[in-house]
Amino acid sequence: MSQKRKKEQEAADKDRDLEQEEIDELVEESHEAKKAEGAAEQAADDAGEETVEAKIAALEKENAELKDQLLRRAADFDNYRKRMLQEKQDAFDYGNANLLKDLLDSLDNFDRTLEAAATANDVAAIVDGIRMVNKNLVSMLENKYDLSSFGKEGDEFDPDIHEAIGMQEGKVEKEQLAAVYLKGYKLKDKVIRHAKVMVVKPEA
Repeated sequence: MSQKRKKEQEAADKDRDLEQEEIDELVEESHEAKKAEGAAEQAADDAGEETVEAKIAALEKENAELKDQLLRRAADFDNYRKRMLQEKQDAFDYGNANLLKDLLDSLDNFDRTLEAAATANDVAAIVDGIRMVNKNLVSMLENKYDLSSFGKEGDEFDPDIHEAIGMQEGKVEKEQLAAVYLKGYKLKDKVIRHAKVMVVKPEA
């Protein structure tokens, strides 16, 4: 082989080697690129999984907090309900305590009047004492509790507040009370006891 031919052969071999090296480099780069791409996809998948897990954890935490709030509200409401029931029961049991306390003075006065009556020679004085106790009691009930009595002879008959237990004819223009057997009472504007009365009506 001539020297020239030999050199051409060596040059061709060298070119092939260079081409092979370039091909190998390209293949390597391709492999590296694919690895990088795969790593990126894996990282994205991991990040996605972490995000979903984080959302689930956040939702579970929020659910637990809401459940705790609901339980607290239920407990508060139950305590409130029990407190209201107790207050209602107390109001029922002790609602008349002030009235009863005020009546104690009248009871004490009656006791003193009875004690005085045991040794008294003057009946009029005893009657005056009882009348005074009655006056004080009525005054207290009227002024402090707005309790008032009604029903007097000659009043016009009103079936809304009077209970007729008897009726007779007389020289009257309208039905009126001929006699009052039991006075009626109002608490403010509400009738709490009807007056028991005898009614006289116009003659036929």
